[in-house]
Amino acid sequence: MAKIIPFKAVRPTRAIVGLVAARPYQSYTVAERESRMDYNPFSFLHIVNPGYKYDQVITGEERYKLVKNRYLEFKEDGVFIQDDKPSFYVYKIVNRHGQEFNGIIAATSAEDYENDIIKKHEDTLAKREETFKTYLKTVGFNAEPVLLTYPDNDIISEVVKKAQRVHAEYEFTMTYRDTHYLWKLDNEETISIIQKEFEKMDTIYIADGHHRSSSSHLLYTEEKANNPNHNGSESYNFFMSYLIPESELVIHEFNRLIKDLNGLSKEEFLIKLDALYRIENRGVIPYNPSKKHHFSMYLDGEFYSLYIRKVSYEFNTALDQLDAQLLYKTILQPILGIDDLRNDNRIEYVNGQHEMITIKSSVDSGQFMVGFGMCPATVEQMKQIADEGLKMPPKSTYILPKLRSGITVYEF
Repeated sequence: MAKIIPFKAVRPTRAIVGLVAARPYQSYTVAERESRMDYNPFSFLHIVNPGYKYDQVITGEERYKLVKNRYLEFKEDGVFIQDDKPSFYVYKIVNRHGQEFNGIIAATSAEDYENDIIKKHEDTLAKREETFKTYLKTVGFNAEPVLLTYPDNDIISEVVKKAQRVHAEYEFTMTYRDTHYLWKLDNEETISIIQKEFEKMDTIYIADGHHRSSSSHLLYTEEKANNPNHNGSESYNFFMSYLIPESELVIHEFNRLIKDLNGLSKEEFLIKLDALYRIENRGVIPYNPSKKHHFSMYLDGEFYSLYIRKVSYEFNTALDQLDAQLLYKTILQPILGIDDLRNDNRIEYVNGQHEMITIKSSVDSGQFMVGFGMCPATVEQMKQIADEGLKMPPKSTYILPKLRSGITVYEF
């Protein structure tokens, strides 16, 4: 049974929430960050980049302490206020493509993460987990929810729709033309209805935010061990999440760009591919694969379709069925010599919201030698891989919605 609880969010005032909300820090270029901080004193970027105030780069625990100071200043200045009652928050995003996401922001259980009620499908890096755990412990808050998904539920859906019939607490549009809405749910009976429905669920799944959730679990483990009076109700037992039904989750692929052919000529490379794939030259018109286990390839000014030969690869697990794994096991690793998908500087990734013309342009520029396109994974594949206790290769999925920081903050 999945446990979620309401919490007293720290939130921006309605008048400036659109100015406070920010994308994840790493998603901005340096120029973009500086521009936003130059002209927007309310941006959450001022909190997570405290060195801006002193015109210098500050790192490590010194930075974390200053992050906390900036956060406290935002509270002291009335930019952030805290709700009086524990609440769930119905949150809706409508992006510029017209895709709509409706979910609930709540506090989810670190114990559920530990017990595999909250399931994972991606590997995490121990060093990054530990770094972010130290960050959380120092600053004392979550500002960006982990994205979780659950089986569609008519009762929860009706509660969400009912909440949305009244004027939203927040309604604002970001520069990316995504419009965000928030409604506060603090009625105890409504909260109980939602909690009981989640209690019926054996499993919910992490869609995006594996490092944030794993770091929160590390913090929970450490705090629990250091607290002789631990009773399970302490705020460190939970982390902030945005829960949306599976039918509203959107998964795009990550396409691959490779800088060289591992010492092979074009002809030698194609001959090696021919042992595993049926290859068709598609000419200069951009080609997109149409189904699972088919790939597009752009090489030397031409597009190719690659169809796996059924006798050349065994599909034994849910992970074997994943196209990102198939591409890795049949081409990237054995032919192109790329073992470490996370750290090899010969490979780069382009999310599938960009068309194949982006792959073509990158190869034509001379920066890359070959590019591969694939079909996106499905929610069902993601769940099956998690259920089997397996992990996807890095950059297997680009998942929507993408959340903003600073709209709701969970303190611990």
